[in-house]
Amino acid sequence: MAERALVIRTALATPTGFLAFGFGSGLSPVAPGTAGTIAALPFAAVLAVLPLPVSLVIVTIAFLLGIYLCGEISRQLGVHDHSGIVWDEFVGIWLVLVLIPFNWAWWLAGFVLFRLFDAVKPWPIDWIDRRLGGGLGVMVDDLVAALMTLAILGAWWQWGQNLLPGLA
Repeated sequence: MAERALVIRTALATPTGFLAFGFGSGLSPVAPGTAGTIAALPFAAVLAVLPLPVSLVIVTIAFLLGIYLCGEISRQLGVHDHSGIVWDEFVGIWLVLVLIPFNWAWWLAGFVLFRLFDAVKPWPIDWIDRRLGGGLGVMVDDLVAALMTLAILGAWWQWGQNLLPGLA
């Protein structure tokens, strides 16, 4: 109980905690990573309608900010990549969604694949997660999950769109 109180206090007491915990979405008692990814969607919708270079600059700045945010909150909590820290999910899903078509089918596919890669952590994500510490480690494993998602969606775009025309 004292640990939960520390997490809540850390998440809500400072701007650093509030951002790292995805505006409080990471406090979800069930699937905080998914809750954080869902909370990131309205921001992604704004990023998706901006010119791509502007969106990519914002995502890059958010990634760099995340190295600090996630590292600092991990340090305060004494836990590397606490499940409630979801800024990395925000940035990862933003990267995916600004680079794919802005329609519900592509976004759903991007969301599901990103969550799958982030939760299951196949190689090399698990390797990075175990070996790269601090805020950089927290951020990079989600960056790789986003890149793997984009690779699958890119292959789908190139070769598989005839199978499900709604994703065209």
